[in-house]
Amino acid sequence: MNLLLGRKDVNPDIPDTKYGLTPLSLAAANGHEGIVKLLLGRKDINPDSWAKSGRTPLSRAAMNGHEVIVELLLGREDVNPDTRDRANGQTPLSWAAVAGHEGIVKLLLGRKDVNPNSSNKFGRTPLNLAAGNRHDRIVELLQAQNS
Repeated sequence: MNLLLGRKDVNPDIPDTKYGLTPLSLAAANGHEGIVKLLLGRKDINPDSWAKSGRTPLSRAAMNGHEVIVELLLGREDVNPDTRDRANGQTPLSWAAVAGHEGIVKLLLGRKDVNPNSSNKFGRTPLNLAAGNRHDRIVELLQAQNS
């Protein structure tokens, strides 16, 4: 990876033609912490890029339970932690809640710039999504946030 990133003729932020996924999106989705760190260390990377599906690297990492990568992305000022994806309007919190990733839900709820009551295009909130998937602990966390 370092060899490729060192070349001037390699664009480290170019998306693939089929899905519009950048190397950062792929690394974040698959939990490749070292590659995410390398890419985030560059000035020519957009850490909040949209794939054709309308999802960001943060939403992909949140959905797949990659807590360390979520932390790395949240450490960037140019990443919106409450971005809604274009397909169904879900936020990273919604993705983490529906998938049952308690640590990521806690990270996101600890931020003032994340709306715990945002609803997707079907009107489902993170609480609805967690309850529907029997993620009891996440339901408790979300209810505590709203009281």
